[in-house]
Amino acid sequence: MGTNADYQGRVEDDRFITGNGRYVADLAQHGLSHAVLVRSPYAHARLIDVDVTEAIAAPGVLGVFTATDLAADGIGDQPCGVTHPRPDGQEAFQACRRVLARDKVRHLGEPIALVVAESLAAAHAAAELVRIDVDELPVVTGSEAAKESGAALVWAEVPGNVACVWTRGDLDAVDAALAGAHHVARLDSQVSRVIAHTMEPRGVLAFVGDDGRLTVHASTQNPAPMRAGLAAMLGLPVDDIHVLAGDVGGSFGMKSGVYPEDVLVCWAARKVGRPVRWIADRSEGFLADEHGRDVHIRSSLGLDVDGHFLALRVECDINIGAYLSGRSLGMVGNAGGIAGIYRIGGIAAEIRAIHTHTQVTAPYRGAGRPEATYAIERVIDIAAREMNIDPFELRRRNVVPPSAMPYDTGFTFTYDSGEFEQNMLQAARMADRDGFEARRREASERGKLRGLGMANPIEAAGGPVAKPAGDKARLQVAPDGTVTLFSGCVTVGQGIETTFSNMVAEALGVDLAQVKYLQGDTDLLSGGRGNGGSSAAPVGAPCISITIDNLIEAGLASAAEMLQAELSDVTFADGCYLVADTDRSVGLVAVAAFMAERGSDGLTATGAFDPPGVTFPNGSHLCEVEIDPETGTIEVVNYCVCEDIGRVLNPTLAAGQMHGGIVQGAGQALLEQTVHDPDTGQLLTGSFMDYAMPRADNFPHFQFATREVLTPVNPLGVKGVGEAGSVGSIAATINAVCDALAPLGIYHFEMPATPARIWSAIQAVKS
Repeated sequence: MGTNADYQGRVEDDRFITGNGRYVADLAQHGLSHAVLVRSPYAHARLIDVDVTEAIAAPGVLGVFTATDLAADGIGDQPCGVTHPRPDGQEAFQACRRVLARDKVRHLGEPIALVVAESLAAAHAAAELVRIDVDELPVVTGSEAAKESGAALVWAEVPGNVACVWTRGDLDAVDAALAGAHHVARLDSQVSRVIAHTMEPRGVLAFVGDDGRLTVHASTQNPAPMRAGLAAMLGLPVDDIHVLAGDVGGSFGMKSGVYPEDVLVCWAARKVGRPVRWIADRSEGFLADEHGRDVHIRSSLGLDVDGHFLALRVECDINIGAYLSGRSLGMVGNAGGIAGIYRIGGIAAEIRAIHTHTQVTAPYRGAGRPEATYAIERVIDIAAREMNIDPFELRRRNVVPPSAMPYDTGFTFTYDSGEFEQNMLQAARMADRDGFEARRREASERGKLRGLGMANPIEAAGGPVAKPAGDKARLQVAPDGTVTLFSGCVTVGQGIETTFSNMVAEALGVDLAQVKYLQGDTDLLSGGRGNGGSSAAPVGAPCISITIDNLIEAGLASAAEMLQAELSDVTFADGCYLVADTDRSVGLVAVAAFMAERGSDGLTATGAFDPPGVTFPNGSHLCEVEIDPETGTIEVVNYCVCEDIGRVLNPTLAAGQMHGGIVQGAGQALLEQTVHDPDTGQLLTGSFMDYAMPRADNFPHFQFATREVLTPVNPLGVKGVGEAGSVGSIAATINAVCDALAPLGIYHFEMPATPARIWSAIQAVKS
């Protein structure tokens, strides 16, 4: 399969830059009504009464609904489904998410009532008339505070707010190895809470068609699972629901599940007998979207006298917010990343899910991989400083060699391929690591602090690890020459449409303009991978390749008949079926027309790919920063990455994915943080006036290179790239900041490394 080497631009960009994208907010529907949620202004309160009398009587209102109305129609809570045990060994308490709050509200912004009106203005006006009577209760917002004795219980049935615990590895053996180690380096740090802030806010539009089926347009990355989830919640057969995801303006994992708003809009459309649409505004997204990260990490790394890694113990407390679901525990599924790319004698981990009175957390670009990488890569830097070993050399001393592949880390992951040391060496050359000390001295002469940090991330792509999800696709060649690709993958802005369309055009020998890409329609393709877990390349692309082969095979018999040749003599190349050792041929489109004349839909085929395992993209990141100690201002002056993503299908798009991921990870390290008032649970970073987002001028031009070490896990040898940038950049950036501050005696600095916080730390040292 080709690599799109002649790629000049993304095929989807024309419609995006000309305003012709098709998002949920762009859709028109006759009789459209609008939904607005009444949300809790309290983080924890007993709900005494919800009075909707005035709101129902307001002009233009079609309905105002509460939990009582849902119960009357048999709409229950969203299922939890987590079976990991609690500390007492019992199954995790099923902290099922309320569609509308009843009895209690457990986080700021929790939906309490739904208003549906003929206009958005009328819905907002009526929402202001809903009266809520509550009895406020104590609040706990942080995982450490939540575990303390006497902390406010989110659920009375969950002692200490510990929802469940995941344990892996021999804790006693690892503790013994740590006790006998020459040196033990320790890290106690917080990976901050962030919000996805997709360019397109969440939205859903639903209506009942003439056939009685429910049609749902949604900004989602997983339409097939969404259909199944909605069917379960609404008590409908799956086939009675038609989900469509058109253009999706970003997701990062945040749009992968079924939200209360999705259920409410679908239910309300059936209730009022009209199309209903809800679109989150930007401020509402701060409250309504699932948040990311928020993990407290404690790492202990034992080393021998020569710096070899003997044992690693990691404890993680995940602040999952008010409710628990499988989406809360991305850190569990990807915990294997704490092993890094290193040979470690023994590894053990405990991961606890902690309830607090905050918004629910869910997967966010990397979904536990960045946290796992931070746990190992940050403590390695601490060990290097404490043992006076160069951090690059310490890593190199412990790296897994290619000769050890496949390599069982002893901690959930078995790596199939990788040349980790070569990644390090190439990234170091790109960053001119040998010249860094001269640059540090020059910066010091200018009164600046210079730091160089690195991280060697590895991730599992195309998961979940225990049972990787497969993908489906369908191809159809019409008599007019149009080639339609129905993709089970869903692009949310990465350029998947371009990559897959190019694959089809190149393999079938047709012009790219002939290829039509369709996605996210559960009537056209009943299942599919959707989007997530860096899966488009290692799962979706092989599926497309298989489907292409199946399509060519499907046309062979008709081509042989047209060519009056034996089937075994017919091959395919450059858009034509050929008879071996002759000049006779027939074009792909002509075969499709011939088949259509025989009463078929033209030339069509389906394909599926079920990966036997996950892939392990890996790389080496070097980040160089400069800090002005007088102001705390920090500048990223250089960022270099060498990544092994297997075969590179499209170099330009791969680089774009790396750039975006680096900005998200480094942006979190330097700027982003979601903050709740610890006493009231109020969101103190509820707008972009308070929540800092990274901008182009925060970063230099990134240097990005790839090394193609093919994986045997799929026929294309691709590993995936979507999350690679974010997995390594948090640790690399914080390591750089700590390296810059080390001459002042500041050896660890918590994210985000904002100018104000850096300046305060420097002043504290000076005083």
